[in-house]
Amino acid sequence: MDELLAFLSLKTAKGLGPRKTKLLVEALGSATAVLNADEQALAKVESVGPSLIKAIQEAKQSDFALKEVERAGKIGVRLIHFLDDAYPPSLKAIYDPPSVLYVRGNLPKLEGTTPRSIGMVGTRNASDFAISFTRHLAESLAANKVVINSGLALGIDTAAHTGALNSGQTIAVLGSGVDVIYPSQNRNLARQIYEGESALISEYPLGARPIATNFPGRNRIINGLSRGIVVIEAGEKSGALITTEYALQEGRQVFAVPGRPGDLRSSGSHKLLKQGAVLVDSPEDILEEFNWSAVPKKMPTPDLNERELEIVKVIQHQEEAMLDTIAAKLGESASSLLPLMTMLELKGAIKALANGRYLCLISV
Repeated sequence: MDELLAFLSLKTAKGLGPRKTKLLVEALGSATAVLNADEQALAKVESVGPSLIKAIQEAKQSDFALKEVERAGKIGVRLIHFLDDAYPPSLKAIYDPPSVLYVRGNLPKLEGTTPRSIGMVGTRNASDFAISFTRHLAESLAANKVVINSGLALGIDTAAHTGALNSGQTIAVLGSGVDVIYPSQNRNLARQIYEGESALISEYPLGARPIATNFPGRNRIINGLSRGIVVIEAGEKSGALITTEYALQEGRQVFAVPGRPGDLRSSGSHKLLKQGAVLVDSPEDILEEFNWSAVPKKMPTPDLNERELEIVKVIQHQEEAMLDTIAAKLGESASSLLPLMTMLELKGAIKALANGRYLCLISV
Protein backbone atom coordinates (compact mmCIF):
# COMPACT_ATOMS: atom_id res chain seq x y z
CA MET A 1 0.00 0.00 0.00
CA ASP A 2 2.85 2.42 0.82
CA GLU A 3 4.28 1.99 -2.66
CA LEU A 4 0.88 2.52 -4.30
CA LEU A 5 0.38 5.70 -2.28
CA ALA A 6 3.83 6.90 -3.36
CA PHE A 7 3.07 6.32 -7.03
CA LEU A 8 -0.26 8.14 -6.69
CA SER A 9 1.44 11.04 -4.95
CA LEU A 10 3.96 11.32 -7.79
CA LYS A 11 1.06 11.65 -10.23
CA THR A 12 0.34 15.04 -8.65
CA ALA A 13 3.85 16.37 -9.36
CA LYS A 14 3.56 18.98 -12.12
CA GLY A 15 5.72 18.12 -15.12
CA LEU A 16 6.30 14.52 -14.05
CA GLY A 17 4.92 12.24 -16.77
CA PRO A 18 5.09 8.45 -17.23
CA ARG A 19 8.52 8.42 -18.89
CA LYS A 20 10.26 10.47 -16.19
CA THR A 21 8.48 8.54 -13.45
CA LYS A 22 9.87 5.31 -14.93
CA LEU A 23 13.39 6.79 -15.09
CA LEU A 24 13.22 7.97 -11.49
CA VAL A 25 11.87 4.68 -10.15
CA GLU A 26 14.44 2.65 -12.06
CA ALA A 27 17.23 4.91 -10.83
CA LEU A 28 16.21 5.03 -7.17
CA GLY A 29 14.50 1.65 -6.81
CA SER A 30 10.93 2.58 -5.88
CA ALA A 31 8.37 5.35 -5.86
CA THR A 32 8.78 5.62 -2.09
CA ALA A 33 12.52 6.17 -2.56
CA VAL A 34 11.80 8.88 -5.12
CA LEU A 35 9.53 10.77 -2.70
CA ASN A 36 12.08 10.46 0.11
CA ALA A 37 15.13 11.35 -2.01
CA ASP A 38 17.00 14.60 -1.40
CA GLU A 39 17.68 17.19 -4.09
CA GLN A 40 21.15 15.84 -4.84
CA ALA A 41 19.90 12.30 -5.52
CA LEU A 42 17.04 13.51 -7.71
CA ALA A 43 19.28 15.82 -9.72
CA LYS A 44 21.43 12.86 -10.80
CA VAL A 45 18.52 11.37 -12.76
CA GLU A 46 18.26 12.19 -16.47
CA SER A 47 16.11 15.24 -17.34
CA VAL A 48 15.31 16.07 -13.71
CA GLY A 49 15.84 19.77 -13.01
CA PRO A 50 15.09 22.18 -10.17
CA SER A 51 11.43 22.77 -11.07
CA LEU A 52 10.67 19.04 -11.20
CA ILE A 53 12.57 18.42 -7.97
CA LYS A 54 10.43 21.08 -6.28
CA ALA A 55 7.24 19.50 -7.71
CA ILE A 56 8.24 16.07 -6.38
CA GLN A 57 8.90 17.47 -2.92
CA GLU A 58 5.56 19.26 -2.93
CA ALA A 59 3.82 16.03 -3.99
CA LYS A 60 4.61 14.54 -0.57
CA GLN A 61 2.22 17.04 0.98
CA SER A 62 -0.73 16.13 -1.25
CA ASP A 63 -3.69 14.20 0.18
CA PHE A 64 -4.69 12.99 -3.30
CA ALA A 65 -3.29 9.47 -2.84
CA LEU A 66 -5.30 8.56 0.26
CA LYS A 67 -8.49 10.06 -1.15
CA GLU A 68 -8.02 8.26 -4.48
CA VAL A 69 -7.55 4.87 -2.80
CA GLU A 70 -10.71 5.51 -0.79
CA ARG A 71 -12.68 6.52 -3.90
CA ALA A 72 -11.43 3.46 -5.80
CA GLY A 73 -12.42 1.13 -2.97
CA LYS A 74 -15.96 2.44 -2.90
CA ILE A 75 -16.62 1.57 -6.56
CA GLY A 76 -14.53 -1.60 -6.72
CA VAL A 77 -11.67 -0.23 -8.81
CA ARG A 78 -8.31 -1.95 -8.47
CA LEU A 79 -5.11 0.14 -8.58
CA ILE A 80 -1.97 -1.51 -9.98
CA HIS A 81 1.30 0.39 -9.79
CA PHE A 82 4.33 0.03 -12.07
CA LEU A 83 6.24 -2.28 -9.69
CA ASP A 84 3.24 -4.47 -8.83
CA ASP A 85 3.58 -8.12 -9.91
CA ALA A 86 0.13 -7.83 -11.52
CA TYR A 87 1.29 -5.07 -13.90
CA PRO A 88 1.23 -6.44 -17.50
CA PRO A 89 4.87 -7.11 -18.57
CA SER A 90 4.29 -6.06 -22.19
CA LEU A 91 2.97 -2.67 -21.06
CA LYS A 92 5.78 -2.25 -18.55
CA ALA A 93 8.30 -2.66 -21.39
CA ILE A 94 7.15 0.32 -23.49
CA TYR A 95 8.95 3.65 -23.54
CA ASP A 96 6.50 5.48 -21.27
CA PRO A 97 4.32 3.03 -19.31
CA PRO A 98 1.59 4.37 -17.01
CA SER A 99 2.77 4.65 -13.42
CA VAL A 100 -0.61 3.46 -12.13
CA LEU A 101 -3.33 1.47 -13.88
CA TYR A 102 -6.96 1.85 -12.79
CA VAL A 103 -8.73 -1.46 -13.39
CA ARG A 104 -12.49 -1.90 -13.25
CA GLY A 105 -13.51 -5.53 -13.66
CA ASN A 106 -11.31 -8.57 -14.11
CA LEU A 107 -8.04 -7.91 -15.91
CA PRO A 108 -7.33 -10.81 -18.30
CA LYS A 109 -4.00 -12.54 -17.72
CA LEU A 110 -1.39 -11.23 -20.16
CA GLU A 111 1.77 -13.28 -19.77
CA GLY A 112 5.22 -12.05 -20.75
CA THR A 113 6.27 -9.31 -23.14
CA THR A 114 4.63 -11.08 -26.10
CA PRO A 115 1.11 -11.76 -24.78
CA ARG A 116 -1.62 -13.65 -26.61
CA SER A 117 -3.55 -10.46 -27.28
CA ILE A 118 -4.43 -8.22 -30.21
CA GLY A 119 -5.39 -4.56 -30.46
CA MET A 120 -8.20 -3.67 -32.87
CA VAL A 121 -8.65 -0.09 -34.06
CA GLY A 122 -10.43 1.75 -36.84
CA THR A 123 -12.89 4.43 -37.80
CA ARG A 124 -15.93 5.43 -35.73
CA ASN A 125 -17.89 5.89 -38.97
CA ALA A 126 -17.50 2.29 -40.08
CA SER A 127 -19.32 0.54 -42.90
CA ASP A 128 -21.73 -2.32 -42.22
CA PHE A 129 -19.18 -4.69 -43.76
CA ALA A 130 -16.39 -3.49 -41.44
CA ILE A 131 -18.62 -3.79 -38.35
CA SER A 132 -19.65 -7.32 -39.29
CA PHE A 133 -16.10 -8.40 -40.12
CA THR A 134 -14.69 -6.90 -36.92
CA ARG A 135 -17.23 -8.75 -34.77
CA HIS A 136 -16.43 -12.00 -36.55
CA LEU A 137 -12.67 -11.48 -36.25
CA ALA A 138 -12.83 -10.54 -32.57
CA GLU A 139 -15.20 -13.38 -31.69
CA SER A 140 -13.08 -15.96 -33.52
CA LEU A 141 -9.82 -14.79 -31.97
CA ALA A 142 -11.34 -14.54 -28.48
CA ALA A 143 -12.63 -18.10 -28.86
CA ASN A 144 -8.99 -19.04 -29.45
CA LYS A 145 -7.94 -17.46 -26.13
CA VAL A 146 -6.71 -14.21 -27.68
CA VAL A 147 -7.52 -11.13 -25.57
CA ILE A 148 -9.00 -8.32 -27.68
CA ASN A 149 -7.89 -4.77 -26.76
CA SER A 150 -9.62 -1.64 -28.03
CA GLY A 151 -10.73 1.83 -26.96
CA LEU A 152 -14.53 1.63 -26.37
CA ALA A 153 -15.19 4.20 -29.12
CA LEU A 154 -18.13 3.85 -31.49
CA GLY A 155 -17.68 1.93 -34.72
CA ILE A 156 -14.79 -0.54 -34.93
CA ASP A 157 -13.95 -0.42 -31.20
CA THR A 158 -17.52 -1.25 -30.21
CA ALA A 159 -17.67 -4.12 -32.71
CA ALA A 160 -14.36 -5.51 -31.42
CA HIS A 161 -15.48 -5.53 -27.77
CA THR A 162 -18.91 -6.91 -28.64
CA GLY A 163 -17.48 -9.75 -30.70
CA ALA A 164 -14.93 -10.65 -28.04
CA LEU A 165 -17.53 -10.76 -25.27
CA ASN A 166 -19.42 -13.43 -27.21
CA SER A 167 -16.62 -15.95 -26.78
CA GLY A 168 -13.80 -14.67 -24.57
CA GLN A 169 -12.15 -11.67 -22.95
CA THR A 170 -11.56 -8.05 -23.87
CA ILE A 171 -9.87 -4.97 -22.42
CA ALA A 172 -11.32 -1.51 -23.04
CA VAL A 173 -8.73 1.24 -22.59
CA LEU A 174 -10.33 4.59 -21.77
CA GLY A 175 -9.26 8.17 -22.38
CA SER A 176 -11.08 9.12 -19.18
CA GLY A 177 -11.42 7.78 -15.67
CA VAL A 178 -12.84 4.25 -15.52
CA ASP A 179 -15.90 5.71 -13.80
CA VAL A 180 -16.56 8.11 -16.69
CA ILE A 181 -17.87 6.14 -19.66
CA TYR A 182 -17.37 7.80 -23.03
CA PRO A 183 -19.21 7.74 -25.34
CA SER A 184 -22.37 7.51 -23.25
CA GLN A 185 -23.93 5.19 -25.87
CA ASN A 186 -21.51 2.50 -24.67
CA ARG A 187 -22.47 2.50 -21.01
CA ASN A 188 -24.26 -0.84 -21.28
CA LEU A 189 -21.32 -2.32 -23.19
CA ALA A 190 -18.92 -1.03 -20.53
CA ARG A 191 -21.04 -2.64 -17.83
CA GLN A 192 -21.00 -5.98 -19.69
CA ILE A 193 -17.22 -5.74 -19.83
CA TYR A 194 -16.48 -4.97 -16.19
CA GLU A 195 -19.22 -7.20 -14.78
CA GLY A 196 -17.90 -10.18 -16.75
CA GLU A 197 -14.43 -11.66 -17.12
CA SER A 198 -13.01 -8.56 -18.82
CA ALA A 199 -11.93 -5.07 -17.77
CA LEU A 200 -11.97 -1.34 -18.31
CA ILE A 201 -8.57 0.23 -17.68
CA SER A 202 -7.15 3.75 -17.66
CA GLU A 203 -4.13 5.70 -16.46
CA TYR A 204 -6.29 8.72 -15.69
CA PRO A 205 -7.64 9.50 -12.18
CA LEU A 206 -11.21 8.75 -11.19
CA GLY A 207 -13.54 11.42 -12.49
CA ALA A 208 -11.20 12.48 -15.32
CA ARG A 209 -13.10 13.75 -18.34
CA PRO A 210 -12.41 12.45 -21.87
CA ILE A 211 -10.48 15.42 -23.27
CA ALA A 212 -8.83 15.22 -26.70
CA THR A 213 -5.25 15.18 -25.38
CA ASN A 214 -5.95 11.95 -23.46
CA PHE A 215 -6.59 9.77 -26.50
CA PRO A 216 -3.06 9.44 -27.93
CA GLY A 217 -2.05 8.22 -24.46
CA ARG A 218 -4.89 5.72 -24.49
CA ASN A 219 -3.70 4.44 -27.89
CA ARG A 220 -0.17 3.78 -26.62
CA ILE A 221 -1.66 1.64 -23.83
CA ILE A 222 -3.69 -0.41 -26.33
CA ASN A 223 -0.44 -0.99 -28.19
CA GLY A 224 1.46 -1.84 -25.02
CA LEU A 225 -1.06 -4.52 -24.05
CA SER A 226 -1.01 -6.12 -27.50
CA ARG A 227 1.25 -8.45 -29.48
CA GLY A 228 0.03 -6.75 -32.66
CA ILE A 229 -2.42 -4.14 -33.94
CA VAL A 230 -5.16 -4.74 -36.52
CA VAL A 231 -6.42 -1.70 -38.43
CA ILE A 232 -9.94 -2.04 -39.88
CA GLU A 233 -11.23 0.83 -42.01
CA ALA A 234 -9.06 3.84 -41.26
CA GLY A 235 -8.74 6.97 -43.35
CA GLU A 236 -5.33 8.54 -43.97
CA LYS A 237 -5.83 10.97 -41.07
CA SER A 238 -7.56 8.51 -38.76
CA GLY A 239 -6.65 8.57 -35.08
CA ALA A 240 -6.35 4.79 -35.32
CA LEU A 241 -3.11 5.26 -37.24
CA ILE A 242 -1.57 6.83 -34.13
CA THR A 243 -1.77 3.38 -32.56
CA THR A 244 0.13 1.87 -35.48
CA GLU A 245 2.86 4.48 -35.05
CA TYR A 246 3.27 3.37 -31.45
CA ALA A 247 3.19 -0.25 -32.62
CA LEU A 248 6.03 0.28 -35.09
CA GLN A 249 8.10 2.16 -32.52
CA GLU A 250 7.68 -0.66 -30.00
CA GLY A 251 8.29 -3.48 -32.49
CA ARG A 252 4.70 -4.74 -32.67
CA GLN A 253 3.30 -6.36 -35.81
CA VAL A 254 0.84 -4.25 -37.78
CA PHE A 255 -2.08 -5.87 -39.62
CA ALA A 256 -4.61 -4.25 -41.94
CA VAL A 257 -7.92 -5.34 -43.42
CA PRO A 258 -8.38 -4.33 -47.08
CA GLY A 259 -11.47 -2.34 -47.98
CA ARG A 260 -13.16 -1.34 -51.20
CA PRO A 261 -11.01 0.55 -53.73
CA GLY A 262 -11.83 4.25 -53.64
CA ASP A 263 -13.47 4.12 -50.19
CA LEU A 264 -11.85 6.93 -48.19
CA ARG A 265 -12.59 5.03 -44.99
CA SER A 266 -10.02 2.43 -46.05
CA SER A 267 -7.37 4.71 -47.56
CA GLY A 268 -5.23 4.54 -44.41
CA SER A 269 -5.54 0.76 -44.25
CA HIS A 270 -4.49 0.43 -47.88
CA LYS A 271 -1.50 2.68 -47.26
CA LEU A 272 -0.40 0.43 -44.41
CA LEU A 273 -0.69 -2.62 -46.67
CA LYS A 274 1.50 -0.95 -49.28
CA GLN A 275 4.04 -0.24 -46.55
CA GLY A 276 4.22 -3.88 -45.51
CA ALA A 277 1.42 -4.48 -43.02
CA VAL A 278 0.17 -8.06 -42.90
CA LEU A 279 -3.08 -8.44 -44.84
CA VAL A 280 -5.95 -9.90 -42.80
CA ASP A 281 -9.05 -11.42 -44.30
CA SER A 282 -9.53 -14.21 -41.75
CA PRO A 283 -8.65 -14.96 -38.09
CA GLU A 284 -6.16 -17.58 -39.31
CA ASP A 285 -3.94 -14.84 -40.75
CA ILE A 286 -3.26 -13.59 -37.22
CA LEU A 287 -3.06 -17.01 -35.55
CA GLU A 288 -0.57 -18.21 -38.14
CA GLU A 289 1.54 -15.02 -38.03
CA PHE A 290 2.27 -15.59 -34.34
CA ASN A 291 2.20 -19.39 -34.52
CA TRP A 292 -0.68 -19.43 -32.06
CA SER A 293 -2.34 -22.83 -32.03
CA ALA A 294 -6.06 -22.74 -32.58
CA VAL A 295 -8.06 -23.95 -29.60
CA PRO A 296 -9.80 -27.17 -30.63
CA LYS A 297 -13.57 -27.07 -30.77
CA LYS A 298 -15.43 -29.30 -28.37
CA MET A 299 -16.27 -32.61 -29.97
CA PRO A 300 -18.15 -35.68 -28.74
CA THR A 301 -15.76 -38.01 -26.91
CA PRO A 302 -15.06 -41.04 -29.13
CA ASP A 303 -15.02 -44.58 -27.79
CA LEU A 304 -11.43 -45.12 -26.63
CA ASN A 305 -9.81 -48.14 -25.03
CA GLU A 306 -7.63 -47.87 -21.93
CA ARG A 307 -4.32 -47.52 -23.81
CA GLU A 308 -5.73 -44.88 -26.16
CA LEU A 309 -7.03 -42.92 -23.17
CA GLU A 310 -3.54 -42.92 -21.64
CA ILE A 311 -2.08 -41.43 -24.81
CA VAL A 312 -4.79 -38.77 -25.09
CA LYS A 313 -4.29 -37.70 -21.45
CA VAL A 314 -0.57 -37.17 -22.06
CA ILE A 315 -1.25 -35.02 -25.14
CA GLN A 316 -4.05 -33.10 -23.41
CA HIS A 317 -1.69 -31.70 -20.78
CA GLN A 318 0.57 -30.10 -23.39
CA GLU A 319 -0.34 -27.46 -25.97
CA GLU A 320 1.49 -29.42 -28.69
CA ALA A 321 3.11 -32.75 -27.77
CA MET A 322 6.08 -34.31 -29.59
CA LEU A 323 5.81 -38.02 -30.39
CA ASP A 324 9.10 -38.72 -28.57
CA THR A 325 7.82 -36.88 -25.48
CA ILE A 326 4.59 -38.89 -25.49
CA ALA A 327 6.54 -42.13 -25.83
CA ALA A 328 8.92 -41.20 -23.01
CA LYS A 329 6.06 -40.37 -20.63
CA LEU A 330 4.41 -43.69 -21.39
CA GLY A 331 7.66 -45.68 -21.27
CA GLU A 332 7.23 -46.93 -24.82
CA SER A 333 9.00 -46.52 -28.14
CA ALA A 334 7.79 -43.98 -30.66
CA SER A 335 7.48 -46.67 -33.36
CA SER A 336 5.15 -48.77 -31.21
CA LEU A 337 2.86 -45.76 -30.73
CA LEU A 338 2.52 -44.79 -34.39
CA PRO A 339 -0.32 -47.23 -35.23
CA LEU A 340 -2.22 -46.04 -32.16
CA MET A 341 -1.69 -42.40 -33.13
CA THR A 342 -3.13 -43.12 -36.56
CA MET A 343 -6.17 -44.78 -34.99
CA LEU A 344 -6.68 -41.84 -32.61
CA GLU A 345 -6.57 -39.46 -35.60
CA LEU A 346 -9.21 -41.53 -37.40
CA LYS A 347 -11.39 -41.39 -34.29
CA GLY A 348 -11.07 -37.59 -34.18
CA ALA A 349 -9.33 -37.55 -30.79
CA ILE A 350 -6.05 -35.98 -31.91
CA LYS A 351 -4.60 -34.10 -34.86
CA ALA A 352 -1.12 -34.57 -36.33
CA LEU A 353 0.77 -31.31 -36.83
CA ALA A 354 4.05 -30.52 -38.57
CA ASN A 355 7.39 -31.71 -37.14
CA GLY A 356 5.97 -34.72 -35.34
CA ARG A 357 3.70 -32.80 -33.00
CA TYR A 358 0.19 -33.72 -31.93
CA LEU A 359 -2.79 -31.65 -30.72
CA CYS A 360 -5.57 -33.02 -28.50
CA LEU A 361 -9.07 -32.40 -29.89
CA ILE A 362 -11.11 -33.74 -26.98
CA SER A 363 -11.27 -33.47 -23.21
CA VAL A 364 -10.97 -36.65 -21.15
